[in-house]
Amino acid sequence: MQPHYTFAGFMGKRVHLGVTGSIAAYKVLDLVRSFQEADCMVSATLTESCTRFIQPLSFEALGASPVYTRMFKDTLGSETAFDHLEPGQVADVMVIAPASANTIAKLAFGLADDMLSCQALAFPGPKLIAPAMNPRMWSAPATQRNWAMLEELGYIRIQPESGHVACGDTGTGRLPSVDEILIATLKAISPQDLVGKKVLITLGPTREPWDAVRFWSNPSSGTMGACMAMAAYLRGADVTVVTGPTALSFPAGISRVSVTTAHQMFEACTDLWPGTDMGCLTAAVADYRPVPFGNEKFKKTTSDGSGITVAFEANQDILKTLGSTKKTSQKLIGFAAETSNIRDEAARKLETKNLDLIAANDISKSGSGFGVATNQMFVLDAQGRKELWPQLPKTEVAWRLWDHLLLD
Repeated sequence: MQPHYTFAGFMGKRVHLGVTGSIAAYKVLDLVRSFQEADCMVSATLTESCTRFIQPLSFEALGASPVYTRMFKDTLGSETAFDHLEPGQVADVMVIAPASANTIAKLAFGLADDMLSCQALAFPGPKLIAPAMNPRMWSAPATQRNWAMLEELGYIRIQPESGHVACGDTGTGRLPSVDEILIATLKAISPQDLVGKKVLITLGPTREPWDAVRFWSNPSSGTMGACMAMAAYLRGADVTVVTGPTALSFPAGISRVSVTTAHQMFEACTDLWPGTDMGCLTAAVADYRPVPFGNEKFKKTTSDGSGITVAFEANQDILKTLGSTKKTSQKLIGFAAETSNIRDEAARKLETKNLDLIAANDISKSGSGFGVATNQMFVLDAQGRKELWPQLPKTEVAWRLWDHLLLD
């Protein structure tokens, strides 16, 4: 799982998982683990066809409880008479994955002839559905009609992926990734306090070339910015990330603008900022760029062997530029990666760059800075509130920063 998807803090939330007959059913065990890592409790219902592929004991061994199968048991009293209603009374969200063509058809027409379809019909909360089937079954007109009907009925639909399937065919019908199902589920149970807000996030390093193959940069992975973007997305914001060169990916619901240099990032941000409600600039932007030697690779034979001198010129200050044009309705968060005088530098940047909030961290400390999953932050806002946070996962830091900004 990608580091910016590992949100915890959903303790007390319950996910009810419905699993149907598909070879992809085995992947759902990873989904159970992912829900649990987010501190969610998990229960499950397996259709009779599902039990031909994977047994209830597999889910029980991972801690899912209860695990339902058939509507009626052979042994009297082994299940209560109202188990078909129980998930709707205690669970916060229902996730049906993988969903077969047969189950999709049942749900579209409101049939209730087994435990899972009864539970889905009686479930009043958010319901997510992720299909998995042969591409020809997926593209069949009846399936596409039923799929469209589920949207009309309020289901949150997660589109299947394309690729090779178990039978050897190639096309659309693969189960969406565990990461995608997880994020869609967490979004369904997150507070939607950023709905209607357009949020701009910068992240990652910039690369400033000085010949055809070399560049000036830094070791930023972009993880902190990615966590800020994901936290805002889970809470309902319309998120755009402007990212330097990173290996990170995002859900389809997040818009991505990829750049390389600080000047490209400056142009993208100044273009987007007027239509943005909140900006969060976490990118490790190069303050200076080398004056290029040219478009060719620099050769050692060009110098006399005594070394070379590289001249630098200043890049635009993106954060200060956005702050200078900030409207009263806009909020702007800055980040400061420092090695000394953390509090003084945070206070200076908060004032000189006209910020609403700044989060500063000491990158010289172990577990705080580039290439790690945690940060220890000093947080200062325009109202004078000061907080020193302990070392926390970057996902939790991101969640707390949005909480802090929304205090006003």
